[in-house]
Amino acid sequence: MKILCLGHATYDITLPLDEFPIENTKNRVQERIECGGGPASTAAYLLGKWGADVYFAGIVGNDFYGHKIKEEFETVNVNTKYLELRSNHSTTSSFVLANKQNGSRTTFAYKPKKVEMNEFKLDFIPDVILIDGQEYQMSKDILTKYPNALTIIDAGRDTSEVIELCKMVKWVACSKDFAEKVTDIKINYDDFETLKSIYSKLKEIFRNEVVITLEDKGCLYNYEIIKSVKLKSVDSTGAGDIFHGALTYYLANGYDPKFAIQLANYAGAISVSRIGTRNSIPLKEEMEAVYNEFK
Repeated sequence: MKILCLGHATYDITLPLDEFPIENTKNRVQERIECGGGPASTAAYLLGKWGADVYFAGIVGNDFYGHKIKEEFETVNVNTKYLELRSNHSTTSSFVLANKQNGSRTTFAYKPKKVEMNEFKLDFIPDVILIDGQEYQMSKDILTKYPNALTIIDAGRDTSEVIELCKMVKWVACSKDFAEKVTDIKINYDDFETLKSIYSKLKEIFRNEVVITLEDKGCLYNYEIIKSVKLKSVDSTGAGDIFHGALTYYLANGYDPKFAIQLANYAGAISVSRIGTRNSIPLKEEMEAVYNEFK
Protein backbone atom coordinates (compact mmCIF):
# COMPACT_ATOMS: atom_id res chain seq x y z
CA MET A 1 0.00 0.00 0.00
CA LYS A 2 1.43 3.35 -1.07
CA ILE A 3 0.53 6.63 0.66
CA LEU A 4 1.09 10.12 -0.73
CA CYS A 5 1.17 13.12 1.62
CA LEU A 6 1.00 16.41 -0.23
CA GLY A 7 1.30 19.87 1.27
CA HIS A 8 3.28 22.17 3.51
CA ALA A 9 6.67 21.63 5.13
CA THR A 10 8.30 23.88 7.68
CA TYR A 11 11.14 23.76 10.18
CA ASP A 12 10.23 24.29 13.85
CA ILE A 13 12.40 25.74 16.59
CA THR A 14 10.70 25.28 19.96
CA LEU A 15 11.69 27.02 23.19
CA PRO A 16 10.19 25.36 26.30
CA LEU A 17 9.26 27.94 28.97
CA ASP A 18 8.09 27.57 32.55
CA GLU A 19 5.72 30.49 31.98
CA PHE A 20 4.90 32.91 29.18
CA PRO A 21 7.45 35.77 29.00
CA ILE A 22 6.65 39.34 29.94
CA GLU A 23 6.97 41.86 27.14
CA ASN A 24 10.21 43.90 26.98
CA THR A 25 12.20 41.52 29.16
CA LYS A 26 15.25 39.35 28.50
CA ASN A 27 14.76 35.64 29.02
CA ARG A 28 17.23 32.79 28.97
CA VAL A 29 16.29 29.20 28.19
CA GLN A 30 18.21 26.00 28.86
CA GLU A 31 16.77 23.97 26.02
CA ARG A 32 15.62 24.26 22.44
CA ILE A 33 14.15 21.59 20.20
CA GLU A 34 14.51 21.67 16.43
CA CYS A 35 12.70 19.46 13.94
CA GLY A 36 10.52 19.55 10.87
CA GLY A 37 6.89 20.53 11.03
CA GLY A 38 3.87 21.30 8.88
CA PRO A 39 0.56 19.41 8.58
CA ALA A 40 1.07 16.97 5.70
CA SER A 41 4.81 16.65 6.32
CA THR A 42 4.42 15.73 9.99
CA ALA A 43 1.76 13.20 9.03
CA ALA A 44 4.18 11.74 6.46
CA TYR A 45 6.89 11.50 9.11
CA LEU A 46 4.54 9.63 11.47
CA LEU A 47 3.53 7.24 8.70
CA GLY A 48 7.15 6.55 7.87
CA LYS A 49 7.99 6.04 11.53
CA TRP A 50 5.14 3.56 11.78
CA GLY A 51 6.43 1.56 8.82
CA ALA A 52 4.13 2.73 6.02
CA ASP A 53 5.26 3.04 2.40
CA VAL A 54 4.88 6.83 2.22
CA TYR A 55 5.93 9.62 -0.13
CA PHE A 56 5.95 13.33 0.67
CA ALA A 57 5.38 15.99 -1.99
CA GLY A 58 5.95 19.65 -1.18
CA ILE A 59 8.33 22.55 -1.61
CA VAL A 60 11.19 23.76 0.59
CA GLY A 61 14.17 25.96 -0.07
CA ASN A 62 17.47 24.59 -1.30
CA ASP A 63 18.90 25.82 1.98
CA PHE A 64 20.01 24.60 5.40
CA TYR A 65 16.47 24.02 6.73
CA GLY A 66 15.28 22.43 3.50
CA HIS A 67 18.10 19.88 3.60
CA LYS A 68 17.47 19.23 7.31
CA ILE A 69 13.83 18.42 6.50
CA LYS A 70 14.88 16.06 3.69
CA GLU A 71 17.41 14.29 5.90
CA GLU A 72 14.86 13.94 8.69
CA PHE A 73 12.35 12.33 6.34
CA GLU A 74 14.92 9.86 5.16
CA THR A 75 15.71 8.70 8.72
CA VAL A 76 12.20 7.16 8.83
CA ASN A 77 12.19 6.02 5.18
CA VAL A 78 9.81 8.66 3.82
CA ASN A 79 10.39 8.78 0.06
CA THR A 80 11.46 12.34 -0.86
CA LYS A 81 11.45 11.92 -4.64
CA TYR A 82 8.69 14.56 -4.89
CA LEU A 83 10.14 16.96 -2.33
CA GLU A 84 11.14 20.02 -4.33
CA LEU A 85 14.23 21.87 -3.06
CA ARG A 86 13.99 25.19 -4.86
CA SER A 87 16.81 27.67 -5.17
CA ASN A 88 16.02 31.34 -4.43
CA HIS A 89 13.29 30.19 -2.04
CA SER A 90 13.57 30.17 1.75
CA THR A 91 12.15 27.27 3.71
CA THR A 92 9.29 28.25 5.97
CA SER A 93 10.43 28.36 9.60
CA SER A 94 8.38 28.51 12.77
CA PHE A 95 9.50 29.75 16.18
CA VAL A 96 7.41 28.25 18.97
CA LEU A 97 7.15 29.38 22.59
CA ALA A 98 5.88 26.35 24.52
CA ASN A 99 4.39 27.18 27.92
CA LYS A 100 4.97 24.01 29.94
CA GLN A 101 2.70 25.30 32.69
CA ASN A 102 -0.49 24.91 30.67
CA GLY A 103 0.62 23.26 27.42
CA SER A 104 -0.21 26.24 25.21
CA ARG A 105 2.06 27.25 22.36
CA THR A 106 2.58 30.59 20.67
CA THR A 107 3.97 30.38 17.15
CA PHE A 108 5.71 32.93 14.98
CA ALA A 109 5.98 31.64 11.43
CA TYR A 110 8.24 33.09 8.78
CA LYS A 111 6.66 32.19 5.46
CA PRO A 112 7.87 33.65 2.17
CA LYS A 113 5.39 34.91 -0.38
CA LYS A 114 3.15 32.23 -1.77
CA VAL A 115 5.08 29.93 -4.08
CA GLU A 116 3.52 26.89 -5.69
CA MET A 117 5.50 23.75 -6.35
CA ASN A 118 6.17 22.73 -9.93
CA GLU A 119 3.84 20.24 -11.60
CA PHE A 120 4.94 16.64 -11.22
CA LYS A 121 3.73 13.20 -12.31
CA LEU A 122 3.74 10.23 -9.99
CA ASP A 123 5.44 7.04 -11.11
CA PHE A 124 3.09 4.97 -8.92
CA ILE A 125 -0.62 4.73 -8.20
CA PRO A 126 -1.32 5.93 -4.63
CA ASP A 127 -3.74 3.88 -2.54
CA VAL A 128 -4.10 6.69 -0.01
CA ILE A 129 -3.73 10.46 -0.43
CA LEU A 130 -3.52 12.94 2.46
CA ILE A 131 -3.49 16.66 1.64
CA ASP A 132 -3.51 19.80 3.79
CA GLY A 133 -4.76 22.15 1.07
CA GLN A 134 -1.62 24.27 0.92
CA GLU A 135 -0.68 23.10 -2.58
CA TYR A 136 -4.05 23.75 -4.17
CA GLN A 137 -3.42 23.11 -7.87
CA MET A 138 -1.34 19.97 -7.44
CA SER A 139 -3.79 18.64 -4.85
CA LYS A 140 -6.68 19.20 -7.23
CA ASP A 141 -4.83 17.52 -10.09
CA ILE A 142 -3.83 14.51 -7.99
CA LEU A 143 -7.33 14.02 -6.55
CA THR A 144 -8.82 14.20 -10.04
CA LYS A 145 -6.33 11.72 -11.46
CA TYR A 146 -6.72 9.10 -8.71
CA PRO A 147 -10.46 8.96 -7.86
CA ASN A 148 -10.23 5.42 -6.43
CA ALA A 149 -7.75 6.31 -3.70
CA LEU A 150 -8.72 6.75 -0.06
CA THR A 151 -8.49 10.55 0.17
CA ILE A 152 -8.26 12.67 3.31
CA ILE A 153 -7.86 16.40 3.88
CA ASP A 154 -6.48 18.05 7.00
CA ALA A 155 -8.70 21.13 6.78
CA GLY A 156 -7.49 23.95 8.98
CA ARG A 157 -7.93 27.11 6.92
CA ASP A 158 -11.34 28.21 5.63
CA THR A 159 -10.11 29.47 2.26
CA SER A 160 -12.15 28.95 -0.89
CA GLU A 161 -9.43 26.63 -2.21
CA VAL A 162 -9.49 24.39 0.86
CA ILE A 163 -13.29 24.30 0.86
CA GLU A 164 -13.24 23.25 -2.80
CA LEU A 165 -10.74 20.48 -2.06
CA CYS A 166 -12.92 19.31 0.83
CA LYS A 167 -15.64 18.52 -1.69
CA MET A 168 -13.27 16.29 -3.66
CA VAL A 169 -12.10 13.93 -0.89
CA LYS A 170 -13.69 10.99 0.90
CA TRP A 171 -12.75 12.24 4.40
CA VAL A 172 -12.75 15.79 5.74
CA ALA A 173 -10.88 15.93 9.05
CA CYS A 174 -11.24 19.54 10.10
CA SER A 175 -10.51 21.74 13.09
CA LYS A 176 -13.18 23.23 15.34
CA ASP A 177 -12.24 26.68 14.08
CA PHE A 178 -12.65 25.62 10.45
CA ALA A 179 -16.04 24.03 11.16
CA GLU A 180 -17.33 27.12 12.96
CA LYS A 181 -16.21 29.51 10.24
CA VAL A 182 -17.54 27.45 7.33
CA THR A 183 -20.94 26.89 8.93
CA ASP A 184 -21.20 30.19 10.82
CA ILE A 185 -22.29 28.20 13.88
CA LYS A 186 -20.55 28.57 17.24
CA ILE A 187 -20.10 25.38 19.24
CA ASN A 188 -21.48 25.39 22.77
CA TYR A 189 -20.51 22.22 24.62
CA ASP A 190 -23.39 22.77 27.05
CA ASP A 191 -25.86 22.72 24.14
CA PHE A 192 -25.45 19.57 22.07
CA GLU A 193 -27.81 20.97 19.45
CA THR A 194 -25.01 23.28 18.28
CA LEU A 195 -22.80 20.23 17.69
CA LYS A 196 -25.57 18.46 15.77
CA SER A 197 -26.25 21.56 13.69
CA ILE A 198 -22.60 22.16 12.77
CA TYR A 199 -22.13 18.51 11.84
CA SER A 200 -25.28 18.40 9.73
CA LYS A 201 -24.30 21.52 7.85
CA LEU A 202 -20.81 20.22 7.05
CA LYS A 203 -22.29 16.93 5.82
CA GLU A 204 -24.66 18.89 3.63
CA ILE A 205 -21.85 21.04 2.19
CA PHE A 206 -19.24 18.34 1.61
CA ARG A 207 -21.31 15.12 1.23
CA ASN A 208 -18.59 12.87 2.57
CA GLU A 209 -17.23 11.56 5.87
CA VAL A 210 -16.59 14.37 8.36
CA VAL A 211 -14.68 14.39 11.63
CA ILE A 212 -14.22 17.58 13.65
CA THR A 213 -11.33 17.81 16.09
CA LEU A 214 -12.37 19.44 19.37
CA GLU A 215 -8.95 19.81 21.03
CA ASP A 216 -8.98 18.24 24.51
CA LYS A 217 -12.66 17.26 24.13
CA GLY A 218 -11.82 14.68 21.47
CA CYS A 219 -13.61 14.57 18.11
CA LEU A 220 -17.12 14.81 16.72
CA TYR A 221 -18.01 12.01 14.31
CA ASN A 222 -21.46 10.83 13.27
CA TYR A 223 -23.08 13.14 15.85
CA GLU A 224 -21.07 11.56 18.68
CA ILE A 225 -18.18 12.96 20.67
CA ILE A 226 -15.34 10.44 20.66
CA LYS A 227 -13.35 11.35 23.74
CA SER A 228 -9.59 11.51 24.05
CA VAL A 229 -7.48 10.75 27.11
CA LYS A 230 -6.28 13.28 29.65
CA LEU A 231 -2.52 13.55 29.92
CA LYS A 232 -0.45 16.37 31.35
CA SER A 233 -0.04 18.88 28.52
CA VAL A 234 3.30 20.64 28.09
CA ASP A 235 3.29 21.51 24.38
CA SER A 236 0.41 21.23 21.91
CA THR A 237 2.56 21.95 18.83
CA GLY A 238 1.80 19.47 16.04
CA ALA A 239 -0.89 17.57 17.94
CA GLY A 240 -3.42 18.05 15.14
CA ASP A 241 -0.90 17.01 12.49
CA ILE A 242 -0.09 13.87 14.48
CA PHE A 243 -3.81 13.14 14.84
CA HIS A 244 -4.25 13.34 11.06
CA GLY A 245 -1.25 11.12 10.41
CA ALA A 246 -2.50 8.49 12.82
CA LEU A 247 -6.04 8.69 11.44
CA THR A 248 -4.66 8.15 7.94
CA TYR A 249 -2.65 5.14 9.13
CA TYR A 250 -5.60 3.43 10.79
CA LEU A 251 -8.12 4.17 8.03
CA ALA A 252 -5.62 2.96 5.42
CA ASN A 253 -5.25 -0.29 7.35
CA GLY A 254 -8.99 -0.95 7.40
CA TYR A 255 -9.81 -0.06 10.99
CA ASP A 256 -13.41 0.77 11.87
CA PRO A 257 -13.68 4.58 11.52
CA LYS A 258 -14.74 5.18 15.12
CA PHE A 259 -11.88 3.03 16.41
CA ALA A 260 -9.45 4.75 14.04
CA ILE A 261 -10.52 8.17 15.37
CA GLN A 262 -10.21 6.99 18.96
CA LEU A 263 -6.66 5.75 18.37
CA ALA A 264 -5.77 8.96 16.53
CA ASN A 265 -7.07 10.89 19.55
CA TYR A 266 -4.67 8.93 21.73
CA ALA A 267 -1.73 9.69 19.44
CA GLY A 268 -2.51 13.41 19.67
CA ALA A 269 -2.89 13.20 23.45
CA ILE A 270 0.48 11.50 23.86
CA SER A 271 2.12 14.16 21.70
CA VAL A 272 1.00 17.09 23.89
CA SER A 273 2.68 15.47 26.89
CA ARG A 274 6.05 15.94 25.15
CA ILE A 275 7.98 18.95 23.90
CA GLY A 276 8.42 19.50 20.17
CA THR A 277 6.70 18.31 17.02
CA ARG A 278 8.06 15.19 15.36
CA ASN A 279 9.95 13.97 18.40
CA SER A 280 6.63 13.89 20.27
CA ILE A 281 5.16 11.29 17.89
CA PRO A 282 4.51 8.08 19.84
CA LEU A 283 5.91 4.76 18.74
CA LYS A 284 3.34 2.51 17.13
CA GLU A 285 3.92 0.04 19.96
CA GLU A 286 2.98 2.70 22.52
CA MET A 287 -0.46 3.09 21.00
CA GLU A 288 -1.64 -0.38 22.03
CA ALA A 289 -0.43 0.13 25.59
CA VAL A 290 -2.20 3.50 25.89
CA TYR A 291 -5.41 2.11 24.43
CA ASN A 292 -5.41 -0.84 26.82
CA GLU A 293 -4.83 1.49 29.77
CA PHE A 294 -7.63 3.93 28.98
CA LYS A 295 -10.25 1.84 27.18
